[in-house]
Amino acid sequence: MYHTILFSNEEGICRITLNRPEVFNSFNEELSAEFIDALKKASKDEMVRTVVISGTGKAFCSGQDLKDIKGEVGDRSLGDSVLRRYNPMILAIREMPKPVICRLNGVAAGAGASLALACDIIIAAENASLIEVFANVGLVPDSGSSFFLPHLVGYNKAFELITLASKVSAEEARQLGIIYKVVPANELDRAVSELAQRYAVGPTKSYAITKKMLNKAYSSSLSEMLQQEYYGQEMAGRSADYKEGVTAFIEKRNPEFKGK
Repeated sequence: MYHTILFSNEEGICRITLNRPEVFNSFNEELSAEFIDALKKASKDEMVRTVVISGTGKAFCSGQDLKDIKGEVGDRSLGDSVLRRYNPMILAIREMPKPVICRLNGVAAGAGASLALACDIIIAAENASLIEVFANVGLVPDSGSSFFLPHLVGYNKAFELITLASKVSAEEARQLGIIYKVVPANELDRAVSELAQRYAVGPTKSYAITKKMLNKAYSSSLSEMLQQEYYGQEMAGRSADYKEGVTAFIEKRNPEFKGK
């Protein structure tokens, strides 16, 4: 049982929802621990074919709950918090051997914005937004934002967004290539479910190998990536899903992938 998140797994779709709406789903110690635990469960469960991360209420996630650490400002080791709480959750998402969808239902601020950026694909409501608020309290970006943003939008735009704490609307984020799709708020659940269902019946092993390859591409040369493609294709070519995909193509029917 979790106290600060909602967790479900139905028909291959695992939904992990941050559930502290009274504080805009900001992270405290308990939420961080439960979220990391839920990600580990989703990663290990072979029945899970895709993961959807969301928040309850008006916000997706407003980052660290500053009121939770109010009396510790100046004495608390923020580095320890990053290493122990935030880094593990970001790595768990990027290393998840299944697609991770961000259901961006509202504002994502600070570490909440980083959390959204860490997901493989984002679908947002029209009223959603992203904002890197670290500079507003004299801090630097963490939880992966210093890595994700420059790769997504380039150095100069990333510098602007981080140092000026500029709010980015869902539509602007889509135009920047950060968000996959923006829909009216009342259509968000349908759009997310359609995408999740597509991934849930897809070639999960292929997705997992693809994620590994794309993550390696950030720091690899062309020749190194060509070698990674060799390794990846060798593994994918031995999967049951590949055999099913070829058989279905020959038989002119839709494939029935099992994720193996």
